Amino acid sequence: MSLTPVEIRHVKLDRRVLGYERRAVERLLEEIAASFEDVWRERADLRDEIERLESELQRGREIEEALRSTLLSAERIADELRARAHREADLIVEEARARAREIVGSGEAEQERVHAEIRRLRALEAQVRAEYRAFLSAALERLDGDPQGAVEDAEQGRHQAA
Repeated sequence: MSLTPVEIRHVKLDRRVLGYERRAVERLLEEIAASFEDVWRERADLRDEIERLESELQRGREIEEALRSTLLSAERIADELRARAHREADLIVEEARARAREIVGSGEAEQERVHAEIRRLRALEAQVRAEYRAFLSAALERLDGDPQGAVEDAEQGRHQAA
């Protein structure tokens, strides 16, 4: 049975002629000692619990600090990665633009070469047509003038053209 300090102060012990009744005093002292032991045990248990909780609190603080440090590191690394990705993306875009300019330049050069070839072929066609007309005109003139000589000349011209 636990006694509170208020209960201890209000205990009334039976009196005898020469003082208090011995058994009642001894019983009260036993109860007070048991109560005091209970309080000391409880106090020791609470002190142990406080130490355990303080230890957990310290571990929690250490974990919190580690997490904070980790979070800051992660944010810094994420910022660095983001910046690196932007730089790489800019580099890729610039390389793509350079390659596009190169392809366009190459295409324009090829287009100019094709146009030059077309002009050359048209000039060649015009030249061949002119020569062929001249040949045909000459052959017609010979046919109109000398039938036998024109046939020989035509065969000769045909051999030369081939």
